[in-house]
Amino acid sequence: MKLSLLFTKTSKTVPSDETARNAQLLIQAGYIHKEMAGVYAYTPLGLQVLENIKQIVREEMNAIGGQEVMMTALQPRELWEKTDRWDDKKVDNWFKTKLANGSELGVGLTHEEPIVDLLSNYVNSYKDLPIFVYQIQTKFRNELRAKSGLLRGREFIMKDMYSLARTQEEHEDLYEKAVAAYYRVYERLGLGDVTVRTYADGGIFTPRFSDEFQTLSTIGEDTIFVDEEKKVAINQEIMSDESLQKLGLNKDKLVEKHAIEVGNTFHLETKYTDALDVYYDDEKGQRQSIIMGCYGIGVSRLMGVIAEHFADENGLVWPTSVAPAQVIICRMGTEVEVVKKAEELYGALQEQKIGVIYDDRDARPGEKFGDADLLGIPYRVIVGKKTLETSVYEVKVRSSGEISELSLDSLIQLLRSENS
Repeated sequence: MKLSLLFTKTSKTVPSDETARNAQLLIQAGYIHKEMAGVYAYTPLGLQVLENIKQIVREEMNAIGGQEVMMTALQPRELWEKTDRWDDKKVDNWFKTKLANGSELGVGLTHEEPIVDLLSNYVNSYKDLPIFVYQIQTKFRNELRAKSGLLRGREFIMKDMYSLARTQEEHEDLYEKAVAAYYRVYERLGLGDVTVRTYADGGIFTPRFSDEFQTLSTIGEDTIFVDEEKKVAINQEIMSDESLQKLGLNKDKLVEKHAIEVGNTFHLETKYTDALDVYYDDEKGQRQSIIMGCYGIGVSRLMGVIAEHFADENGLVWPTSVAPAQVIICRMGTEVEVVKKAEELYGALQEQKIGVIYDDRDARPGEKFGDADLLGIPYRVIVGKKTLETSVYEVKVRSSGEISELSLDSLIQLLRSENS
């Protein structure tokens, strides 16, 4: 990608209608465009970050046997009435609409009912289970106060996965496999050391404790109490002597922290399958209930969390795993030989399948360096007259500021090792 061809531009002006650091930086760097409060469009660079996060999530869900689908956003009222969740008193943050014929519809908030309805066509026997099925899809939530940039939106990207099991034991096994996969996701995103499994209220989903995955952050809206030895936490909402006893936690060992929820998992038991009359026949031909779990990860929220968590005073600092490119080439000057050298490097990196942005603009060095920092690309490589003289490239690591001089072979070796 050449910056001269990219339709977006960076901006030195902080958006006056944004207070969240993640939204300010992502807008200034040209990754997102604000349509309205809680609703953002993604530009080519922003979309690439989003797709990189999706791919990490997808790979880990597939690794535990997840099968990807794409469900509809529009959902019929009748389906939700069967589970007693259509009433706004039960689920109060829906967007709802009507067809021209007057039929009422819900706009996708969560998909327990539609998933069960879909699978009812295929699940009849014990041989058809267990199942992990998931999607990565735009969701809609009628938030009263959309705020904090990508952290709390009215329209957002989410991965929601559902498990169907024959027995409680089988369900618990599936559930813990999903939890382990979540840990791997956060580790690959660079958030593993600051994300903790947190016991929380099951809300509209289950009477049991749910599990939240909370990323520790001073800007977090949630207050959690962390047992740093056990590496688990409890949400303030359920903090009580009774809850602590059930969870085997010692109040004296808990440390109060602020955090951002970046994922959650729920035990659904047989609530939705029973309500929608979906069962399976066991080995003896007897009808049995199906036990469910559900597992959510806020993909677009993660983009905001990563943007804010790693940012410094100069701009974004993307981990290599999610960055829109691994390296940005800053060409210094427009002399024929300098241009030729920069183009050669650009081509060589592309041949090696290394994600690269080429700043080929006729702009001052300070502007190029400032934009490279703001964009948050992991590595910056300078190509100028000095490169012609020495045949080495000045390479800066965005996260540390460390600068070194490398040959082309050494540069490629470094970038390939970081990308493996």
